[in-house]
Amino acid sequence: MKTIQLLRRFAFGLATLLTASTAYAQTEAPKEKPSPAATASGKIGAADVTVKYSSPAVKGRTIWGGLEPYGKVWRAGANEATTVEFSKPVKVEGKALPAGKYSLFMIPTEKDWTVIFNKTAEQWGAYKYDEKQDALRVSVKPRKINTLTERLAYEVTPKGLVLRWEYMEVPVAVK
Repeated sequence: MKTIQLLRRFAFGLATLLTASTAYAQTEAPKEKPSPAATASGKIGAADVTVKYSSPAVKGRTIWGGLEPYGKVWRAGANEATTVEFSKPVKVEGKALPAGKYSLFMIPTEKDWTVIFNKTAEQWGAYKYDEKQDALRVSVKPRKINTLTERLAYEVTPKGLVLRWEYMEVPVAVK
């Protein structure tokens, strides 16, 4: 008889614990990813353009020349390499680029940035970046801006692509 009472108390206690922990787990707010996935899309001329990237935050850090060092290939976002897809052939900074999906890399410097369209679209970061797979490299001028852009963001405009992060804006002319 004592064994049955002991088992009942144990079962009741276990049921109470499970109910309370389930209720607690359901009330917790979902945690935001440090670098959530984002997409920018639009039309440039007749081409549909889609940029897929992960969007890290500044979090009070120095980005250019700090977190992202000058003179090194950067994945132009976080996590997987940023990709850009063009439905039709385009001209980037006056140079021809066939329609297709590319990984997008950049090499920031204090004065000029190299923007790279690489044929290996699906890759993690820049760890296996292979220069031999570059479809196109162009040089662009970054611009300092007065407004902080906390999260890295891309915009597709009728004139091209624009990257904004921290106090920097990087326009890339596309026609």
